[in-house]
Amino acid sequence: MEGLSDQDLDAMIAEALVDAYGEDEELVGFHAVLSDRVTVPFTTEVLGVDVIVEEIDLRPGSGVVAICRRGQILQPIGLRDLPLPEPPPEGAEWIEAFRHWAL
Repeated sequence: MEGLSDQDLDAMIAEALVDAYGEDEELVGFHAVLSDRVTVPFTTEVLGVDVIVEEIDLRPGSGVVAICRRGQILQPIGLRDLPLPEPPPEGAEWIEAFRHWAL
């Protein structure tokens, strides 16, 4: 995925956080945008094994996570740490915006 400019990322962040007041509401806002705009499922590699990202979730204490499946095992992985496949899924620019915001 070709990197977006800081200006582009800031505009996306502003769109995701419109009407959000405080960090909790900002997380909810980003979760809503990510759930709507990132196409799931998609396959990526985590620690050398393929996993299927089934959904993007908001978990207390963990924040925004990708719910990853390998066989019968489900594992939430923080969206900031999730390796993206090449090519990335549709809407991956929103993951980039989230990561930029979460720094």
